Amino acid sequence: MSEPKPPTPTPGDTYKGWLFKWTNYIKGYQRRWFVLSNGLLSYYRTQAEMGHTCRGTINLATANIAVEDSCNFVISNGGAQTYHLKASSEVERQRWITALELAKAKAVRMQAESDDSGDDCPTLPPTSGQGGGCRNSEVQSTLRTLGSKVEDLSTCNDLIAKHGSALQRSLSELEGIRPGGDMGEKIRQVTERATLFRITSNAMINACRDFLTLAQTHSKRWQKALQVERDQRIRLEETLEQLAKQHNHLERAFRGATVLPPSFSNPAIDTKGSGGSGKGDASDEDDENEFFDAMEDPAEFITVPADPKYHKRSGSNVSGISSELGMDDQSLDEQSLASNPESPQPLEVELVKQRRTHIPDKPNYSLNLWSIMKNCIGKELSKIPMPVNFNEPLSMLQRLSEDLEYYELLDKAAKCQSSLEQLCYVAAFTVSSYSTTVHRTGKPFNPLLGETFELDRLRDCGYRSLCEQVSHHPPAAAHHAISERGWTLRQEIALASKFRGKYLSIMPLGSIQCIFEKSNNHYSWKKVTTTVHNIIVGKLWIDQSGEIDVVNHRTGDRCHLKFAPYSYFSRDVARKVTGVVTDKDGKAHYVLSGTWDEKMEFSRIMQSSKGENGTEGKQRTVYQTLKAKEIWRKNPLPEGAETMYYFSSLALTLNEPEEGVAPTDSRRRPDQRLMEAGRWDEANAEKQRLEEKQRIARREREREAVKAASPPEEADAEEIGTEASEVSDETDTEDSPPHTPVASPYGPPLSPFLTEGMEGPYGTPVKSTHQDNYQALWFKKIDDAMSGETMHVYSGGYWEAKDQGGWDICPDIF
Repeated sequence: MSEPKPPTPTPGDTYKGWLFKWTNYIKGYQRRWFVLSNGLLSYYRTQAEMGHTCRGTINLATANIAVEDSCNFVISNGGAQTYHLKASSEVERQRWITALELAKAKAVRMQAESDDSGDDCPTLPPTSGQGGGCRNSEVQSTLRTLGSKVEDLSTCNDLIAKHGSALQRSLSELEGIRPGGDMGEKIRQVTERATLFRITSNAMINACRDFLTLAQTHSKRWQKALQVERDQRIRLEETLEQLAKQHNHLERAFRGATVLPPSFSNPAIDTKGSGGSGKGDASDEDDENEFFDAMEDPAEFITVPADPKYHKRSGSNVSGISSELGMDDQSLDEQSLASNPESPQPLEVELVKQRRTHIPDKPNYSLNLWSIMKNCIGKELSKIPMPVNFNEPLSMLQRLSEDLEYYELLDKAAKCQSSLEQLCYVAAFTVSSYSTTVHRTGKPFNPLLGETFELDRLRDCGYRSLCEQVSHHPPAAAHHAISERGWTLRQEIALASKFRGKYLSIMPLGSIQCIFEKSNNHYSWKKVTTTVHNIIVGKLWIDQSGEIDVVNHRTGDRCHLKFAPYSYFSRDVARKVTGVVTDKDGKAHYVLSGTWDEKMEFSRIMQSSKGENGTEGKQRTVYQTLKAKEIWRKNPLPEGAETMYYFSSLALTLNEPEEGVAPTDSRRRPDQRLMEAGRWDEANAEKQRLEEKQRIARREREREAVKAASPPEEADAEEIGTEASEVSDETDTEDSPPHTPVASPYGPPLSPFLTEGMEGPYGTPVKSTHQDNYQALWFKKIDDAMSGETMHVYSGGYWEAKDQGGWDICPDIF
């Protein structure tokens, strides 16, 4: 028994179903979901894609439909697009062919009607005055006529139903009677009722024809009227936009005239000033420069140009004026410095020390990485003894100091009047610290306990900083920087790392804080995860991923930054960073976007609203923003950087020898100095000597701690136990510190003496940590009241000791 044929699709119906589409010679025919609607044939990979991703569409009005065999057919629109399709059966193919032919006929007819000039239908005048009244009366008259036609159709429908029922009864009676005298009478009744049904049906058909003709006639006129209204709306929008630009131009000109001091009334200076404003006027005439999207389309939110009405501003402060008028940072800084009576004015020019711009090229040493790494999978990186071949000639303390390469961002932040705008500069500073890592695949030297590094740029940059390795159980470094421009930066960083064979993950622990003297704003944030890919095979490359919350603890303002991980299938730019600055109430004021290896921009938010659901089903926020302004751009690398470990201009100067630094300074570290000179074999031998010296010093501190904490009769036994444990610590090198206490999921870290024999995360054995009475030399541990965190802060005395040349308290670590 054949399959029942479904109703033939009528023009305008939506027809859907699965078909097999030819893709290529490798994959052949693939099953796709096709949708025929409004003269367009579209296809998707699955039905779920109909809401967001269409894979292709053909307009049937210009398409050719050809049948190849019992199940295959081809749709082509002249060569640009050709679909080779196959149905599951001949019946299914015939259904699709019928639906496609009907849809094509309707599409061709609709296209011909739209191309018709409609000379019999004059263009309606604009809706204004008397013309508007005439149009309204005409529309009302047409609606009344159509209403009467609909009533006629309803009446005819009732009559058809009535006479059809009567005719059906007569036919039933005719079948049930026997031949006789009543036969003629019954036949006469059936004939009369059939005649009535035919007359009523003809009336119905005529009424439908009249209604269709009238509807088609007025439909063309209404379409033309709608097009006229659309054209008028477009012209009004263009006029409104031009008026908004003219208003904005006049407002800027007025502000420029009122902000300038009386001394600028000189005609020559006025001409120069007008030239500067003329540049801004030229940009005003460019639509794309005046209004454009500030960011790419991230997952959480999207941005659109703000309405022109938001360009009207009060201009109550210099910082706000600079943001809205697009003034560059240099002019703002000069204006702020000129108007600030407290800014120091140099009485004489001081000679700035010339820094080096080149270091010895990196030697081409071959090394079998797998021979070292194959037994280290799953271990923490700090527990792997690494040769200098994988290092770069800088210590971790010097890498921390590299965060100050873009110190100008904090200088500008210190001048901001608005805490929200200041937060934008602080957020840009956090992103800029990763720009030096994009090509830096070398591992920095792990600092020895008590090692320090000073970066004195007081004369040429207005700041100086100090780093110290304050702990080796676990390894932790403290950093303190202070600037004459009114900001202080301090951080304590410890690293947790895991080697997973193909990649290496480095998770920084600890927080960074920045305090501004004038406003007393106190910011804090943490670093994101760094991942080194292709450890075993391929070219090494680095990615940054995660989220950062920069919090102003005084005002409650917050900037949420998102570092998007690299994905081969993503359409976004690589190394993308997005962020939103919100106040304590959660209201968004600025959006930031860019990349952590190139630049960052920020835009003022004028209005926000909830948009449609994204591809992941999450509702995204739509921000209307003003023109984006570049807030940070990466400095170009020096010439020949690829042979100098891809060091930046600042990094090249960090290990430059200087007089007067502390004996514990990283510049004096011998293995690092030998590596920079290209003498790697000697550097490896010196590195082993320093590690052994550090182990001896640690054991001595442990013995002293045991003696101080135990009674005299127990001290000897404890000392014997300590000496016995040294055998298991022979692998505890500078790159392999002892295990740290394990944090309990229900409270503070467990006591190191109670964790012996227990298991840590993922079943790893926990080893007891020896007592160590080491105290940092220049830093002390405090509980920060503002952020609520415990960290090492600078206790003072270093720079005074440097001025006096008194380094007697420094330990001999080298």
